[in-house]
Amino acid sequence: MKGRVLIVDDDAEMCSLLESQLTRRGFEVVTHRSAASAVEFLAAEGVDAVVTDVRMRGLDGIQLCDQLRENRPELPVLVLTAFGSLDTAVAAIRAGAFDFLSKPIEAEELAFRLERAIQHRRLSEEVQRLRARTQEPVDELLGESGAIGRLRELVARVAPGDTPVLVMGETGSGKELVARALHRRWRNPAGPFVAVNCAALPEPLLESELFGHTRGAFTDARSARSGLLVHANGGTLFLDEISELPLALQPKLLRALQEKRVRPVGGEGEVPFDARIVAATNRDLDAAVEEGRFREDLFFRPDVIRIAVPPLRARGNDVLLLAQHFLRACAERAGKPVVGLSRGAAEKLLHYAWPGNVRELANCIEHAVALTDHEQVLVDDLPERVRSYAGPHVLVASDDPAELVPLEVVEHRYIARVLESVGGNKTLAARILGLDRKTLYRKLREGP
Repeated sequence: MKGRVLIVDDDAEMCSLLESQLTRRGFEVVTHRSAASAVEFLAAEGVDAVVTDVRMRGLDGIQLCDQLRENRPELPVLVLTAFGSLDTAVAAIRAGAFDFLSKPIEAEELAFRLERAIQHRRLSEEVQRLRARTQEPVDELLGESGAIGRLRELVARVAPGDTPVLVMGETGSGKELVARALHRRWRNPAGPFVAVNCAALPEPLLESELFGHTRGAFTDARSARSGLLVHANGGTLFLDEISELPLALQPKLLRALQEKRVRPVGGEGEVPFDARIVAATNRDLDAAVEEGRFREDLFFRPDVIRIAVPPLRARGNDVLLLAQHFLRACAERAGKPVVGLSRGAAEKLLHYAWPGNVRELANCIEHAVALTDHEQVLVDDLPERVRSYAGPHVLVASDDPAELVPLEVVEHRYIARVLESVGGNKTLAARILGLDRKTLYRKLREGP
């Protein structure tokens, strides 16, 4: 059914005619002969739209609109009258009517107007639902997909303890949000949350940031400074991109995590600290260990419990929920009355692969809000890469026999495509391909 419609008219023949016409066009129709009985009906029953005459005995159509605007503001009301005039139309719209039509009216036109009204109502309800859903704190894990639901469940089970956690996921997928969610649900959420990006600083500066330094430890060390490990005492230490930690610093970090004591650069004494360890990486840390780029003993410190963050492309309609969350925030910052996405824009967002994950989606919505001149983001407001995206393609064969390739070449191209789509994570690629990691490594070594 296209929707449930209430017809209000004191003319029995008009009620019967409209009911017949709309029923044939896919609507469920309920009729009432007075506005008072319609109000009583609506107090107990739900409909998607109301069609009412203006001139009726007792409560008229304009007064009915007034009452529904106060009690059921989400319900669209279409006003019909045989006495059409500009004054009547203005009165109806001021009373909250969604649309105004003069009798006689074609059945197709009425059905079209009703479909538009019902669609507008459903869109408004969805926007309100998304707005309410996105009022959660910024570091919550937004989403309604099965993938994000399983992630939230695992976070809830792991968070209360002190067990170290390794968070794995592609760039921009929300690994730090997972770490913050673990901290918020920990036994001491009031403690500090200290994030260290192991890839952001050169080795000497990173060592000083992590462990602190004494006065005179190096040229610019004019005073002593505590390191971030000590700052995290009583809270959570988040080691982001731990796979990028320089090999020379790994033994010192391992000892600090084992002993829960840190020796500042240039110092002789040690400073105790006690923090929960959460590490994150977008790399294949198992492969890094096998290749000698990461110490196995350090790897085992955070790798007690693994949490895999799903890529955005695996989260279905969460794309639209997150887009609405970012849209609301961007519109508020820009002072623009942008409230939602057009259908075409929503379809483009759902179709796109999001190699940059949630971070890329946030940038995309910021771009769109900055460009749009409408209350909805349109397709033309989206970045060109999203508008023109046609989906991934893997060349398997050609119509030209001279370009046909052996099966192992096709296999190698597909493996390369999967690796590219998961950001080089060989463990995840092997799982997608249905291979164990050793087989994948062998195929990569052998080549096409």
